[in-house]
Amino acid sequence: MTLTMRAIEVQDDQSLKIVELARPEPKGAEVLIKVEAFGINRGDLLQRVGMYPSPKGASPLMGLEACGVVEAVGPAADRWKVGDKVCALLPGGGYASYAVADAGSCLPLPDGLSFEQGASLTETMMTVWTNVFDVCDLQPGETFLVHGGTSGIGVSAIQMARQHGCKVLTTAGTPEKCVAAETFGAHRAINYKSEDFVAIAKEVGGVDVILDMVGGDYVSKNIDCLNRKGRMVNIAYMSGSKVEVNLMPVMLKRLTITGSTLRARTPEEKRQVRDGLEGEFWHMVSADKINPVVYKVFEMEEIEQAHALMKSSEHIGKIVVKT
Repeated sequence: MTLTMRAIEVQDDQSLKIVELARPEPKGAEVLIKVEAFGINRGDLLQRVGMYPSPKGASPLMGLEACGVVEAVGPAADRWKVGDKVCALLPGGGYASYAVADAGSCLPLPDGLSFEQGASLTETMMTVWTNVFDVCDLQPGETFLVHGGTSGIGVSAIQMARQHGCKVLTTAGTPEKCVAAETFGAHRAINYKSEDFVAIAKEVGGVDVILDMVGGDYVSKNIDCLNRKGRMVNIAYMSGSKVEVNLMPVMLKRLTITGSTLRARTPEEKRQVRDGLEGEFWHMVSADKINPVVYKVFEMEEIEQAHALMKSSEHIGKIVVKT
């Protein structure tokens, strides 16, 4: 049994390097996973430059999701046994050949999926479930708008909302991405560079729930799109978090505006998210109703290229690295 592992560390000059580290050991309710593949997320780019550190007590390595095989279980871990194939949400540590995860943050690898496909699902689907379906209570028959429809989160949000019986709108920045988003299930993909998403949203009767990761001037535009008793949740602010906004429509339309992060939640809170997702949507993956969309798979030695692709935003779906 190996006691060391390969891992990717950020160097002082912010470059990435594969190093040999001691293998972590599972404690309490944790499981040790032999990582076969891990997902790349935009939060990794922020952590790399010191803007999104791991929560206290978590691995300082990057990596918010991984897929692999359970190698060992902690004394208080439930459900999982050695040899189980799992998809895991992580507070950090995924950029390695071994990672520890709380047992309550793991899901079974759906039948028929590769480890690379499994590595593309956990962070996005758990984020969408907790924000769109739990907090914003998206209901069948409502109209849903997600910005960034070809991002990892956008791809999951489109498919989950469509399976929930909702009308789905999304935005994307190229004709090719708009076509892809409609292929994933969006009823209308709006090219935000050449079309006015507010006008189009109003043409179809407005929207009831918005999942936004853009921020900036989209905040006011989103408020304009929302119907009475509409709900909006922000999970990132790629165009800035400081905005000037007229709050009168919030009062007059009785809107709810909220925001959240997933990474810093307690293991108990993440277990609740895991259970909700598993109960409502996870079975749809193996049933071919929700499909992983992996844009490209890299080797660990190609981590710089994987980050460059994420930074470019040219991808459609998830970027994955295999160990």
